[in-house]
Amino acid sequence: MAQFSRVVLRRSKEDAVRRFHPWIFSGAIAQVDAQDGDIVEVFSNSGEFLAIGLYHNSNIAVKILAFHPVKDLDDLFTERIRQAYQLRSQLGLTESETTNCYRLINAEGDNLPGLIVDWYNGTAVVQAYSIGMAQQRHRILAGLRSVYGDKLRSVYDKSAAVLPHTLNAKPEYLLGEKEEGLVQEYGHRFQVDWETGQKTGFFLDQREHRQLLTHYSAGKQVLNTFSYSGGFSVYALQAGASLVHSVDSSAKAIDLTKQNIALNPTETGTHEAFTDDVFDFLKTCDQQYDAIVLDPPAFAKNVSARHQAVMAYKRLNLQAFHRLRSGSVLFTFSCSQVVQRDHFQGAVLAAAIESGRSVRILHHLTQPADHPVNLFHPEGLYLKGLVLWVE
Repeated sequence: MAQFSRVVLRRSKEDAVRRFHPWIFSGAIAQVDAQDGDIVEVFSNSGEFLAIGLYHNSNIAVKILAFHPVKDLDDLFTERIRQAYQLRSQLGLTESETTNCYRLINAEGDNLPGLIVDWYNGTAVVQAYSIGMAQQRHRILAGLRSVYGDKLRSVYDKSAAVLPHTLNAKPEYLLGEKEEGLVQEYGHRFQVDWETGQKTGFFLDQREHRQLLTHYSAGKQVLNTFSYSGGFSVYALQAGASLVHSVDSSAKAIDLTKQNIALNPTETGTHEAFTDDVFDFLKTCDQQYDAIVLDPPAFAKNVSARHQAVMAYKRLNLQAFHRLRSGSVLFTFSCSQVVQRDHFQGAVLAAAIESGRSVRILHHLTQPADHPVNLFHPEGLYLKGLVLWVE
């Protein structure tokens, strides 16, 4: 059995571990003999084994891999990846004829904390959010090869984008080389730029919501804000929208939107793209819409920024209410993890009150099933959304 570094908890500080929460905070630790990235075994103050995990000298000091002794880490990683694949298979994603991109590993939601793996039609894009997980990439690669076999043509490690600069990590292919990046989602075609695009290249967590928008798009005039690669725009046009406007502050994102619109031609409907700040666009445009999508980036990265974020959500939704016709729909989202659902809905409520509009909730939205949330780790729930009917 491998020898691992040792972490001992303070008395009465093991309750969270016994409730299977995958994080151990630094304040709970009495003794530690480990370096950043080390695999550690965690013991109670009385010497009872509690867990094995990845150590980092920070507020979240240990991210737990298992609550039982581990003899073979290679087997552990392969089995975790296999279990994640089996779940996606059960969801109908791994052999789908219309969708060949999905999230395979969703960090704590798949019992591999600090690890994201997204699947793009034969390419796995990896992001390790901790030093310890980044040091396990040989095991991640081995697990991916074991599970996918010949279906896996390339693995791109994009961890450098989210790891400390002091590590001098660099993005690189762990297997294969760059491919075209063309994927399908519900039959729609998208070009994915996983090397220089946002996150792993495509916002897979909005798949079901893009599909939901199709039920509200036929013959309608639609505004897609923070459009990035134009996912909502493509779906709306394909569903028969008469006009779609895409707005993003990034010229590169707008270019990608235009490219994806061109990949999905339609004989009906007009598309226009605007490189502009969304707040400014909503303030100055004179267009009224039948449907608006608000999918902004996270307005708050930590709790200290939460109040300002809630105020920003209120302002954004208020501006959207001013641009909606009577009998229209608003798809509005928050991906700020520290802004909880009641905070977000409260911000939208405040905006509705100030607008004087009659507003009803049609759908409560969250992340899809390939972005599962560990029941013992509620912090993994980050995406909140509402579909509103506005009179």
